[in-house]
Amino acid sequence: MKKLIYLIGIVFIFTSCEDTFLDTTPNDALSPSTFWNTQKDLDLALTGCYSGFESGNSILYRDAGSDNAFNNFPWEGWTNIGNGKLSPADPGASYYDFSTINRCNEFLKNADNAVEVPEENRIIYKAQARFIRAYEYYVLTTNYGDVPLITENFATPEEAKVPRNPQAEIRTFIENELTAVIDILPESYSGSEFGKATKGAAQALLMRYYLYFKDYEQALTTAKSITGYSLHPSFKGLFDPANEQNNEIILSVQHTPDIYAMSFTPFLPNSIGGWSSVVPTQSLVDAFEMADGRTIQEAQSQGDYDPENPFINRDPRLRATVVYPGQVFAGRVYRSIEEDDPDYYNTADNASKTGYNFKKYTTFIDIDPSAPFWNMGNDIFLFRFAEVLLTIAEAKIELGQIDSELYEAIDAVRLRAGMPAVDKQKYADQESLRKLIRNERRVEFAMEGLRRDDIIRWDIASMVMNGELLGAKRGSVLETTQPNGDHHVSMTLTRNLIETREFQAPKNNLLPIPQSAIDKNPKLTPNNTGY
Repeated sequence: MKKLIYLIGIVFIFTSCEDTFLDTTPNDALSPSTFWNTQKDLDLALTGCYSGFESGNSILYRDAGSDNAFNNFPWEGWTNIGNGKLSPADPGASYYDFSTINRCNEFLKNADNAVEVPEENRIIYKAQARFIRAYEYYVLTTNYGDVPLITENFATPEEAKVPRNPQAEIRTFIENELTAVIDILPESYSGSEFGKATKGAAQALLMRYYLYFKDYEQALTTAKSITGYSLHPSFKGLFDPANEQNNEIILSVQHTPDIYAMSFTPFLPNSIGGWSSVVPTQSLVDAFEMADGRTIQEAQSQGDYDPENPFINRDPRLRATVVYPGQVFAGRVYRSIEEDDPDYYNTADNASKTGYNFKKYTTFIDIDPSAPFWNMGNDIFLFRFAEVLLTIAEAKIELGQIDSELYEAIDAVRLRAGMPAVDKQKYADQESLRKLIRNERRVEFAMEGLRRDDIIRWDIASMVMNGELLGAKRGSVLETTQPNGDHHVSMTLTRNLIETREFQAPKNNLLPIPQSAIDKNPKLTPNNTGY
């Protein structure tokens, strides 16, 4: 059975019919006298909090705001975030939304009215709502900096016209909330409730928070406090829907066919009915090492990498993450580099403009090419144990603690992927290890929504996001094959130039407060720097 099915079909009681998602005042509050009485009421209200706190689709789109991916359709909201041409009037995919926070506030205000529910249960329910609210504020402040801190809902729209609180206050709130709920939340739930916030989820969010804001001591301490999880044996198998409840997953966004389905249409090739909305860049493909741990630049200098036939002997995570030319995918050979093929970049609007498609999460279609990819139940991961290990490694690198624990954390992730352990002679100092860990996070978490935050917190976004965005060289797919069944390729023609990107720091480190929100609440001004 599917674990936590969010009851999306009946969460309409928390859904507004008016366009108020940018307001900081709710119009969907429930009357204490008529609703907040029973266990069922609390279950339904908490489901309302969970149903909006994160979107699997949004997670998979987010890499398009980084050097990992390109969003082909501007109306989907990520093209202008990727190329830096966003504005308050055209803010792209906006995170400026207080609806889930309002629901959590309403829940926390009224949950104790359900006196027939044991107090110890109500405490856990409230801790889940506090976790969700803290997560929402983490997303808001990392994307917008200063935002209104609202812990009690307003009675009228006029009262809701409040100014933005300094980010320091938002950070203190997030840290205090997560610290408070860690020892309240259960370590696990029954199978039917898989997907609810656990102690590990709160620890993982706090860990990510500390890492983002460069508090490496606390990030390390928090990461090392997370126990009870382990790496799944197979990187590729990790994303198979049959394994989605494996012991690596700390928290995931739940999906169920026909009820709260996950559509993979935006991520699949045109030739099998996909839209190629979000596609990998050449920069991401080039980040995957050779199978022996050398970079492609190192291998090429030694005559072991052919840029015209580049997919031989590469990090196995490349094949598990990206559909590349010559690969056998969904029962057919992917021929995006050949003119007139359905996946050639200018054959159709839905053909990948880079010549690549994402594969992560879509191995189900390799197993069954007839699978209804528009109506899937795949969970999308928010936190997994690999992030804990790589956080331990990164924090120790930044703290100058070059020791066996650091190498063991990276090695665990690499060996699971089928890569060799770290060469300790090659990567022996802080500078070389910093370069390694940043690339390791990139290839391990591609298409999992972490890359944009990473390049911003590392202060390298202006280096990796400016200039020409390139796709694959064009050419032909050959009849000869590799041992894994993929075809060799001859990529000798010009690369696709998709667009020219701009990233101005510090301006583009944050998104603009949408003009529509400012129109409703003028106290949100001034906008973020540069907007």
